[in-house]
Amino acid sequence: MKIKFVNVFKVIAIPTIYALLLRFVFGESTWSGVFNMMSKTFLFLLPSIVGALTVYFSSDEKAKRGNYQIFAPWVPIFIFFIITLVFAIEGWPCLVMILPIFLIAASIGGLFGGYFKKKKRDNKVYVSVIVLLPLLVSPIENYIGANTKPYEAYTFIDINAPAEKIWSNVTRVTEISMEEDKGLLTNLLHFPRPVKAELNYEGVGAYREAIFTNGLVFHETVTEYIDQEKMSFTIKALPHEIPLTTMDEHLVVGGKYFDVLNGTYKLERIDSNTHRLHLWSNFKLTTTFNFYASWWAKNLMKDIQNNILQIQKVRAENE
Repeated sequence: MKIKFVNVFKVIAIPTIYALLLRFVFGESTWSGVFNMMSKTFLFLLPSIVGALTVYFSSDEKAKRGNYQIFAPWVPIFIFFIITLVFAIEGWPCLVMILPIFLIAASIGGLFGGYFKKKKRDNKVYVSVIVLLPLLVSPIENYIGANTKPYEAYTFIDINAPAEKIWSNVTRVTEISMEEDKGLLTNLLHFPRPVKAELNYEGVGAYREAIFTNGLVFHETVTEYIDQEKMSFTIKALPHEIPLTTMDEHLVVGGKYFDVLNGTYKLERIDSNTHRLHLWSNFKLTTTFNFYASWWAKNLMKDIQNNILQIQKVRAENE
């Protein structure tokens, strides 16, 4: 019984503790110039090593099974997630976003762990090299630096209503009730939901304020305006205005990693009864893994835009 407990401790506890230690190192702000959570090293290498350790510390009989190599590493990953969530070390939105990467990387690491287990490599050398690898790779990644890249999120909706009714709901959005809010991804990630939008006048130079829950405000300045046809505007979110409890620090709009730049509404006449309302926005990401972060950011922006378009459609058609 004692031997079994020791084996379970090695297989589950050691990889979990290792993940928590790296989370502390990479999350410490004083070391951000060398170790950074928003890095490939943390997102891909950490779970891979957790997976490799899990399988390598397992019995020979279990470690040689392919399904064990793939799924056993998920156990310490889920335990790591639960601990960081319960003790408020990490926010729910970030955990949801990184979960797919962590599970896939952990499984890949488990396959490597099974390979080295089969080859009977020297324990001390193997373990020492892999556990220290993130500490060696991360400074190199930070020295190379992150990439800043612009992206566009485009959405549209067809509305059976006169142009003037649609446009009045575009320029100014009165308070949105909980029942009207149909955002799927934003609600899943507990992202602030839209409340209302106010415009001081209609024309170039006008100031528009898009207000969301929990203190998130988009300050918008109109740069192009054609009545009932087109409205373009710059977008600025001021991080110091956003309460710390509103968003995860890695997802703050206008912060170090994610910022929305501008948006455009365009109203197109389809036929005598139908208009197509286009809405697109431009945003930028500054990470070393934009290829993955952009998928989440683009779908998050599309979810927000589709939600607003749907509200404008229902209101215009029922006024």
